[in-house]
Amino acid sequence: MAAGARGAPRPAWASPARCGSEGATSVQSAGGSCVTFRPPGRSTAQGGARAVNPRPTRIAPSEITPPEVYFSRRTLLAAALASAASGCVRAAGGEPAGAPLAYERNARYSVSEKPNTYDEITTYNNFYEFGTDKESPSEYARMMRTRPWSVTVAGEAEVRGRFDLEDLLKGQPLEERIYRFRCVEAWSLVVPWVGFPLGKLLGRFKPTSRAKYVELTTLYAPQQMPGQRAAVLNWPYVEGLRIDEAMHPLTLMVVGLYGRTLPNQDGAPLRLIVPWKYGFKSIKSIVQIRFTEREPNTAWNVAAPHEYGFYANVNPAVDHPRWSQATERRLGSPFLAARRPTLPFNGYAPEVASLYQGMDLRRYF
Repeated sequence: MAAGARGAPRPAWASPARCGSEGATSVQSAGGSCVTFRPPGRSTAQGGARAVNPRPTRIAPSEITPPEVYFSRRTLLAAALASAASGCVRAAGGEPAGAPLAYERNARYSVSEKPNTYDEITTYNNFYEFGTDKESPSEYARMMRTRPWSVTVAGEAEVRGRFDLEDLLKGQPLEERIYRFRCVEAWSLVVPWVGFPLGKLLGRFKPTSRAKYVELTTLYAPQQMPGQRAAVLNWPYVEGLRIDEAMHPLTLMVVGLYGRTLPNQDGAPLRLIVPWKYGFKSIKSIVQIRFTEREPNTAWNVAAPHEYGFYANVNPAVDHPRWSQATERRLGSPFLAARRPTLPFNGYAPEVASLYQGMDLRRYF
């Protein structure tokens, strides 16, 4: 899988033609360019394509269900008392509860869909370090110790070293952003994450001009993460972004959800969220940040390069070799509910499409 050259030819279904062409979904990027998405094998002459609007719409913070709906007063008290000692507890009903966070809601980053419940977000997870079943992370992640926690910064940066989590968070105002989350397995969520822009953190390390990519690594601790004892992937889990992707204001370093610290199964204490990419790019339980000149060798791309590309942008017109990406199933929806159309870049095309202008998005998938 080659790195994305800016001069790569543009696919027929993602061209800067006039916006609003028949039988296609067209979006205006933040840079002013128009990108048109057409399903593979369908020309504009056929017509009849179902248009979707990828621009995320806004809702007032008051419409977001408060976390108190999901937790009793007794649960909140238990979380506050126990989190200082263990970082995570088992609350009534089997739901993990973290310590409350101080944050501001950022109404600029929201979507029209209702957020999934805390239970839906925390009991259906891909975190192979704890097992390959969706329920395994919520069952076994309590074994992972998240205090103390440190992150090593290395590579092409002026400031390098090992930093305690508290030092990394110092001076970083936390905000809540409600993002769509799209798994490569064609299911999706809407999640109220709490965190801060990754770019603000990376800027503190003063990356040099040689830093073209950012590589991130998950904790490797087989005694705490039993899934790492199996050769499912080449551990530890590694992911990466181009430096401009990492510095984009949508890219979020996350420490909580629903106003509380992250539960272990969702990537405590520090994880990435890149909302326009498939979920496997949003690496969990980060212990290393490395600035590199070359494209990192990422976990799933190494394991199955023909199935999982480095870029992993959500794209309804590029199927996974074993299933379609044209539609998705929203977790928590009724069993017989219709599947939703997949939005280009998961609905964030106006903000990020310009990052990939001129690239063949079938080749650089």
